[in-house]
Amino acid sequence: MRPFSDSECGQQEIFHFPDNDNLYSSPTPTPFLFEESQLRDAGGNPRCAVKAAHVLSEIAKNEEMKKPCIEADLVPILIPLLESRDQEMLLHTGRAIGRICYDNRDLQEELVKVGVIPSLVRILTDYEESEPLVHVALLALYNLADLDTAKEALSKTNVAEQLVKHLRRAANHERLEIVFEVLQALAENDALKVQLVEAGVPEVLSEILLRLQGSSQAEDTCIVKAASDLIVSLLLGDKYIQKIFAKGSLKLSITRRCLSISSWVADAHSSQELKVAKNNAKALVSILSRDENSQGKGSPSSQFASFTSIVEFFTSLTCLALPLSSDGNCLRMVQLGVIHQLLDLLEKHVQSGDTSVQHAALSALQNLAIPVVSKVQMLEEGVAERIEALLRSESPPVQFKLLGTLRMLADGQADAAEILGQDPTLLNRLVQWCDVNNHTGVRGEANRLLASILHHNRSQEVVKAIQEAQGVKHLVSMTTSEDAATQNEALNALAVASAIDLETLEESFKESQLVQSLHKLLQDDNTSPEVKYNSIGLLCRLLNSGDLRQEIEEDKMKETLKQLCSHSNADVVKAAVTTLQVLRGETPQ
Repeated sequence: MRPFSDSECGQQEIFHFPDNDNLYSSPTPTPFLFEESQLRDAGGNPRCAVKAAHVLSEIAKNEEMKKPCIEADLVPILIPLLESRDQEMLLHTGRAIGRICYDNRDLQEELVKVGVIPSLVRILTDYEESEPLVHVALLALYNLADLDTAKEALSKTNVAEQLVKHLRRAANHERLEIVFEVLQALAENDALKVQLVEAGVPEVLSEILLRLQGSSQAEDTCIVKAASDLIVSLLLGDKYIQKIFAKGSLKLSITRRCLSISSWVADAHSSQELKVAKNNAKALVSILSRDENSQGKGSPSSQFASFTSIVEFFTSLTCLALPLSSDGNCLRMVQLGVIHQLLDLLEKHVQSGDTSVQHAALSALQNLAIPVVSKVQMLEEGVAERIEALLRSESPPVQFKLLGTLRMLADGQADAAEILGQDPTLLNRLVQWCDVNNHTGVRGEANRLLASILHHNRSQEVVKAIQEAQGVKHLVSMTTSEDAATQNEALNALAVASAIDLETLEESFKESQLVQSLHKLLQDDNTSPEVKYNSIGLLCRLLNSGDLRQEIEEDKMKETLKQLCSHSNADVVKAAVTTLQVLRGETPQ
């Protein structure tokens, strides 16, 4: 919380008090008797009332005098004076109330209760040309904005429009900082957040960012950080971003400004600029990845979320208006040309070796690749082929994002899976990454991409290519993972591949002891029902191979399947009964 300060508004005092020290040192509230009577008689003698309010504002500067002011019940007497049309009265009354009530929650609650909020908004509205008055009103709003009652009262006013107006009018860093502080506090309230977005605060913030682009001044860097932090706060949530898209011109305006800003920060070299980029890009990328991360804290993506070092503001602002739950908005971003800009940036920085830019652009592409509608568009744009130019990168963060982006593209897209699954360079690199020991995130994503390619493809050529690249053993190894989701991805991929071309995979399955691995999963009481069900499904596919059927019989699989026929999960029971019948040579019922 910030105290009220006369020096902050640069106003010279109209009245002087040569004996202020004696006044402050008075041990009793006796000096207030005159001021109180003059304030009560404000209608009869307005000039004396102004002087009295001024005296009280000076007295309240002294911390020791605040309590006597409260005990003398001066605040209730001062509040009606905020309805005055006299600017001096408003200035001194506002300062006096602010100083007396500063850091006193009970008094601040009382101020809100008696209706001080509309008075403060009226001052911003009616006296926008008076810098001292606006300053006092803004500081008062900032000190009250933490209160839920104040936020509720403000939601019933036009404060959003007034703050936008004063944000545009701010002539110095100090005024911008005060308005930012008020906006940041109000953005914590859902109703006010909607009003701020509708009033055009994100657009004004983007204008400020553009205006300060390229500046090396420390104060400007602070403003850039505050403005971008505020954008994050305002757009945290789909319904707020939907407000942007509901206003087509505003959406385009912000998007284009963001792209312009991103070009500026892409060339930033100072540590301050990079720090700003890092902090805000992290926040925005976390917004964009919230849907994926919600799948589980143990997922590779969520584990890796904290790994980002210096990420590019380019990506953050490009993805600013992108709620993952809205496929239409993703497609609009693609149609605006974001994909081409990101790919151009990637190719440029692959050559320069700037891994922070590569990592950030891949974060954007990965999030854009989630909805099916944008996958198709991205494939048509040649994203898969162009991303593979990054294969030579030796940066683990870039490798991680590269793998995740390609996995998103392959998910549910047979065409993409076939393109990726028949690229020997990609497959060989994938197999290498499946063996890395110094970065578990990269190894996990490499295995997941390999499984995704095999799962979503429908081509014998892809199965043969993965077999030749020696990738099958890694998928078999995935089935023994401690993570059930990873196990299921591998089991499903192997089942699909077995249905397409079991003969090609037969030898690799024997070498990697797939049958034995499946048997252990089925015998383990800790194996989840879904993993058991998928294991039995794969086992049933393997029975189509004479050699693998022999292994299954020799491993005494029948006994295990008989036990599973009484499993608590109905799906597991049904799968076990069917597979047992096939194993016995019976016709499944």
